[in-house]
Amino acid sequence: MNAFFLLAETSGGGPLEVIGRTFGVDWPHLTAQIISFCIVCALLYRFSYRPVLAMLEERRKRIAEGLANAEKIKTELAQTEGDRQKIMQQVGAEATKLVEEARAAAARFQQEETRKASAAAQQMMLSASEAAKREHDRMLAELRREVGRLVVETTAAVVGKVLTPEDQRRLAEEAARQLTS
Repeated sequence: MNAFFLLAETSGGGPLEVIGRTFGVDWPHLTAQIISFCIVCALLYRFSYRPVLAMLEERRKRIAEGLANAEKIKTELAQTEGDRQKIMQQVGAEATKLVEEARAAAARFQQEETRKASAAAQQMMLSASEAAKREHDRMLAELRREVGRLVVETTAAVVGKVLTPEDQRRLAEEAARQLTS
């Protein structure tokens, strides 16, 4: 301290000494204050500024990691959305295929049931036709017998004699033959 003061005094009234006297500078106190200020600055740098810088650097890293993770998540979300869309398309195509298969099966079932119903209707018509034919044949046979009997009775009444069984048979056959023609 004194060295600086001595240096200023030896210069013999240089401009520095004149300025110092004009403003009332006390060189030993000024030097002590400068040294104290440097010590405080060094201590603040060491114990406050460095930890704050380290904390800011750590926070910057975490923010960068968060942004990287957000970008990664965004990419994964886009990929997942793409996969979801692809799966939805596959499911839609599969559902359409199942619906088409169900429609085809329903059409086949309807055709089969229609065929069965048609066959059953034909069978019923055949059996009804056969029954009608049998009934017709029965009624025709009954009619022949009745007509034959009536012809025999009428002929017996007109001729006035009793017909033999041979005559009755012959007249009944002749009446049946004329009836069928």
